[in-house]
Amino acid sequence: MSPAQISLLFVIWSTTAFVLEVPSGAWADTYSRRKLLILGALISGLGYAAWIAVPSFAGFALGFVLWGMSSALISGTFEAFVYDELAARDRTDRYAGLLGRARSAALALNLAATALAAPLFDLGGYVLAGVVSVLSCLAQAVVAWSLPEAPRATSAEEPGDPEAEPEPTTTRAALAEYWSTLKAGVTEALTSRPVRRAVALVALLGGFLAFDEYFPLLARDAGASTTIVPLLIAGTVAAQAIGGALAGPAYKLPAATFAVGLGATAGLIAWGALSGSAWGFAPIALGYGVMQLVIVIAEARLQDSITGRARATVTSVSGFFAEVFAVAVYAGFALGSLWFSLAVLVAALTVPVLLTAAVVPFALPPAKNSVPAELSDT
Repeated sequence: MSPAQISLLFVIWSTTAFVLEVPSGAWADTYSRRKLLILGALISGLGYAAWIAVPSFAGFALGFVLWGMSSALISGTFEAFVYDELAARDRTDRYAGLLGRARSAALALNLAATALAAPLFDLGGYVLAGVVSVLSCLAQAVVAWSLPEAPRATSAEEPGDPEAEPEPTTTRAALAEYWSTLKAGVTEALTSRPVRRAVALVALLGGFLAFDEYFPLLARDAGASTTIVPLLIAGTVAAQAIGGALAGPAYKLPAATFAVGLGATAGLIAWGALSGSAWGFAPIALGYGVMQLVIVIAEARLQDSITGRARATVTSVSGFFAEVFAVAVYAGFALGSLWFSLAVLVAALTVPVLLTAAVVPFALPPAKNSVPAELSDT
């Protein structure tokens, strides 16, 4: 498929995800988050199965729709699930480190999958790679099923009573609770200034992850063979894993530190993209690792700034805008590919990364239990 067709598939993927992002977040605030994580994994497996069964543009489009549904169900749900489980144990101070380690573990498995791509392809082609992908989703569902789930709070102030019998609910009452939760989450995301700024920052940073969808094509343009491409991508994934693992120790660093790091990210990725060589993936990997660190820190501080009961909904609002930005990136690549090389387009995308770095000191909430910058002199 051409770069334009691939970009169209990415648009389908992100459009599905952002249409369902916020509604699924409200669902996660009114239903079992653990069960939604299981459902999301199973739907993702169906998407990979569609790629095997219908190896065409239509089949890939169907798979991306299912993948978008899965992403929407898991996005926001996972972060809220982890934070509230820690809150139930009075351990929210461990959230940044735990989230960073979880993201790093996921990236390490991504790295293993990337490294296995070439031998799997040589052994059984795309079919074998697809089957293994489906099996990984089934394993994900099993892991989600094994997670503990504390009783949901009966109100914003009162913890859930594990001995209490659930009150019978009607469909009308359930819908009323859903819409009330949806309204509460969207209201907090849009009206609370610290939450609104954090939501916007996390959305922008999440949208920048659209970079990596084009790294394989960038590697091919740099002259890398099909066998070498996964190894180059593996370097960027490994750097992300390291960056995420450092989130715990780096959590309380001042916002200016992360602003400088994000600015360096822009320069490193632009340098690597314009180098025209496979060696350019070294600075790209380094920049991507730093960006992953900033993303995890921003996500952790967003969770700390949320005070209402609709945590998953607020997180999903951020995910929604991240998908909107990602769609704009994909559309820009598809249109820009008519006139510019992929390397130039990747380098051009680092300009908004640099601009975002400038607003990090104002948008990133202070670390939990630390003094806000504007109060530091009082």
